[in-house]
Amino acid sequence: MLSALKQFGDTYLMWQEGPLIWISDILILVTLIAIVAALTYFKKWKWLWKEWLTTVDHKKIGIMYLICALLMFFRGGVDGLLMRTQLAFPNNTFLDAEHYDQIFTTHGTIMILFMAMPFIFALFNIAVPLQIGARDVAFPYLNAISFWLFFFAALLFNIAFVFGGSPDAGWTSYPPLTELGFDPGPGENFYLLSLQISGIGTIATGINFIATILKCRAPGMTLMRMPLFTWAVLASSIIILSVFPALTVALALLMLDRIFGTHFFTILHGGNPMMFVNLFWVWGHPEVYIVVLVAFGVYSEVVATFSRKRIFGYASMVASLMAITVVGDITWVHHFFTMGAGPDVNSFFAVTTMMVGIPTGVKIFNWLMTMYQGRIRLTLPMLWTLAFIACFVIAGATGVMLAAAPADYQFHNSYFLVAHFHQALIGGVVFGMLAGMYYWWPKMFGFKLDERLGRWAFWLYNIGFYVCFMPQYALGLMGMQRRMYTYPAGMGWGTLNFVSTIGAYMMGVAFLVIVAQVLYSIKYGERDVTGDPWDGRTLEWSLPSPVPHYNFAVIPTVTGRDMWWTLKQEGRTEELRPRPEDIRDVHMPKNSGRPFLMGVAFFVAGLGFCFWWYGLAVLGLLGVAACLLLRSFEYDDEHEIPAEEIRHVEASLGRL
Repeated sequence: MLSALKQFGDTYLMWQEGPLIWISDILILVTLIAIVAALTYFKKWKWLWKEWLTTVDHKKIGIMYLICALLMFFRGGVDGLLMRTQLAFPNNTFLDAEHYDQIFTTHGTIMILFMAMPFIFALFNIAVPLQIGARDVAFPYLNAISFWLFFFAALLFNIAFVFGGSPDAGWTSYPPLTELGFDPGPGENFYLLSLQISGIGTIATGINFIATILKCRAPGMTLMRMPLFTWAVLASSIIILSVFPALTVALALLMLDRIFGTHFFTILHGGNPMMFVNLFWVWGHPEVYIVVLVAFGVYSEVVATFSRKRIFGYASMVASLMAITVVGDITWVHHFFTMGAGPDVNSFFAVTTMMVGIPTGVKIFNWLMTMYQGRIRLTLPMLWTLAFIACFVIAGATGVMLAAAPADYQFHNSYFLVAHFHQALIGGVVFGMLAGMYYWWPKMFGFKLDERLGRWAFWLYNIGFYVCFMPQYALGLMGMQRRMYTYPAGMGWGTLNFVSTIGAYMMGVAFLVIVAQVLYSIKYGERDVTGDPWDGRTLEWSLPSPVPHYNFAVIPTVTGRDMWWTLKQEGRTEELRPRPEDIRDVHMPKNSGRPFLMGVAFFVAGLGFCFWWYGLAVLGLLGVAACLLLRSFEYDDEHEIPAEEIRHVEASLGRL
């Protein structure tokens, strides 16, 4: 214990050197004090506990995921700006090598696992139960556990910035670099434990939404009547269940190497580092499809709604989603063509990588055909969708270049690859998440986000995106390698890096405009009094905004695809309005503080393992076991909403 404390003290003191860290520590402390003071002054502690920390309502959980995703977007974006600032000029000393490695690692990890994943889970929770006519997800209690495991995993990962030092081996964390002999501090432990804890919640979410979609659909909602967003969530959840266990195994084995002295990846003791690389990318490449398929679902909803047309080729869109789900699982080796597996292996995975482009192309052509001769409205969700199409075509073209193994030998470790995966992940996923946020924002909060500020943010972000990443393709072809923290002046890279940095700052300003847009719209945004501000097509737009706790006063009977749109066209919208005599008592799950406390227990256990404090780790695990045990003896976990109360709520909303 004493040696662990000494190591913690040494690494903490080492990490505190430098004005950036001091400024960050002060800002974190001031923010925490301000939050506590505000909650105390406005007497909101009880409200926070009852309404949010203990909720099992899928809509509130979705909102909390969204808030966390935006906060992590800010943190990961700041990391990106720090890296671009360091690379703006040759021989720059803004960051030293160690700090750059740490920021490089946290940027990738946060953006993929603590920004993109909670963003898609926010949209899962906000839209899917409403689209399929359900009152909640299949397992509301498990849904709350999933969120709090993510929340405390993100907290554990981020406090490494202040206590102990951030991980510094890249977001892929390959051994032997991450073995204890080469990386003795707790930073890598923060990475491993936080991803493990978050991964448990992610697998639970995948199970939950597969069960919700397959078993909780309204009467008449057959699979081929489901909205394409729900299909995309089903496909994404299937991939989660097929690949996240591989990541869990890889991280667990590396954690055993570091904490308990095993040698799964230590060459001198019979281990094999390439086993980790394979396991990581068995998860790592399908992870791209986990997030981008959800974005594809958003685009499908947005294009149909704002073109005022039924989606073109619905069956082929479903088939392409499922094809990507299958083929995307057998493409991982293109991430290490350079390992020397031989021409047969490389050829197979080159072909499967190119094959993924076929169903993706089907979707893009179907979206374009949906827009063809449609009455297109250039709202914010539609603008982000149109921007995605142009961006993703470039990502697809450069992806096919990288899929050719001989060419990949030249591109692989260069900035060409950096530009490509940002083109795919920002152009595909971030654009999609922002489109989804704008699209379902009125349904969540009852008001629309300001269009004028949103358009400023849209153009700043898009122009900044191309200014930032187009030069990086050229830098890669000129020989600049990724993971470089500095470069000499004579290489001829300075001008392009400076231009790229300007683009990154434009994207940062765009994010601040989005924040300003949200704050402005809270007071001045157009209120949604109809529940259907976009003239939507699917069931969620038949409900008031925000949606009541019980979702549907009477579960609808679905008679066709895009049923809400059909009823509006035929003047039969009253069929989805509840009749007083049809309203019955509704059973809903009770709120519970146990998922929150379980998250705290996991956090304590993770912190203990990070610093090799086994007593604290055991205490945390006992807390987890206690929460599980208490839940197993809980039988009264539902409450009844009387029919009269539902009638009163529906009448106040003008629906009776």
